[in-house]
Amino acid sequence: MEDYLELAAENNPGLQGSFKIYQASLEKTNQVSLESPQLNIGVFTRPMELLMGNQRAEASVMQMFPWFGMLKTQKDEATLMAEAKYEEFRQQRNLILYQVKETYFQLQQLQNTIDITASNLEILKSLEELAVIRYQGGNTSEAVSSVSNAVRSSSRNSPNASSDGMGMGGSSASSSSRTSVSSGSGMSSMASGGASGKLTDVLRLQVQIKALESDLQQMEVDKKPLLAKFNQLLGRYKTEQVYIESAISTERTLDWEIAMLEEILVSNPMLLMLEKEGLAYQKQGEMAKLEGKPMFGLGLNYMVFSPRAEMGVPGSMGGIDYMPAGMGNNMFMPMATVSLPIYRKKYKAMETESKLYWEANERQKEDLQRNLETEFETILASIKDTERKIRLLNDQIELTEQTLELSVTSYATEGSSFEEIMNIQRELLDFRLNLLNTRIEREIQFARIETLVGF
Repeated sequence: MEDYLELAAENNPGLQGSFKIYQASLEKTNQVSLESPQLNIGVFTRPMELLMGNQRAEASVMQMFPWFGMLKTQKDEATLMAEAKYEEFRQQRNLILYQVKETYFQLQQLQNTIDITASNLEILKSLEELAVIRYQGGNTSEAVSSVSNAVRSSSRNSPNASSDGMGMGGSSASSSSRTSVSSGSGMSSMASGGASGKLTDVLRLQVQIKALESDLQQMEVDKKPLLAKFNQLLGRYKTEQVYIESAISTERTLDWEIAMLEEILVSNPMLLMLEKEGLAYQKQGEMAKLEGKPMFGLGLNYMVFSPRAEMGVPGSMGGIDYMPAGMGNNMFMPMATVSLPIYRKKYKAMETESKLYWEANERQKEDLQRNLETEFETILASIKDTERKIRLLNDQIELTEQTLELSVTSYATEGSSFEEIMNIQRELLDFRLNLLNTRIEREIQFARIETLVGF
């Protein structure tokens, strides 16, 4: 499954789209810079006659500078928002990978159900052979051995018979060996049945066999939509082949739940996202304060002159005043400007806004932390319940297998009730399927906990 998880993380289209959004948010940090300088150019339609010459045009350039620390604060705020987007991407990745695990476990459950049903079908066929021999009045010892072997074989081949890594399954092996020895000794001394069987026993078994064969066919049909969903989560074509392991194993060390809860409160993506957003709101408050500070501007003005000819102009007393020729030298004039943020209501409102957002963020983070603790405790209780059920079902399966073998022996030798054998066989199938379902449920609960921690 680890290979499939890596494949989903790399190829899932929805996940790729979420990562692109994170990459886009990173570009916000590159957008933090000084305001663009202003260039002003003016040309006189008629030269302005001045003492130093005729002014033809002028050009000025001005660069504004924010208050000290403003650019760094803006970049920090953009970086924190990008990190929050990354945690949001992690959360979506966790949900996708959880769906991959859940679908994998469902396929595993269905495949193991097929295997258990097929094993039960072999038991029914062995019972059918026994019922036919009893009906014909033949020697049943070989048929009884065949039934016993089918029961033990189904127990050994069942994926539930393997150790689950949680300290269970150790006692079943020794007890089944005791069962095989005692049953074998009883069967070796058994002769042909003393009473003939009933044809109805054979017919009822054939009905059960056909029903199980039909169930197996339906299960194969049910696999197709699950396989299509699994491949869709991996970003593959729905017809791609999927390999499913039959073994269901969970390895956990002692006191794993304590370490897991601590890890959830440290690594949960949604908690980290709220933490990053809270820091970003604090930076927005700092930006609001800095925006209330003056901005400075430095610039240069360049004036273009052309030489003016010597001329006389009418004087104020009615005579002619003499105006010498202008030199026409171009001029540079340094400039400085400063903004005056005197309307303070705007900036105070911006500070209040960021503070309220931060306070709301803190409440959301506290609420989420408590919800995570509650959800973890709920999942933990469910896991403990499944572990109790697994221990119970293992014991029930072991005892039911022994009961079935003894009932078969009694039916072959004494002609006891065939109805009892059928009931025990159905109970054994139900116990095995319940054990499988319980183990799968536990795996899904562990997957939910891993989703809370994050990948």
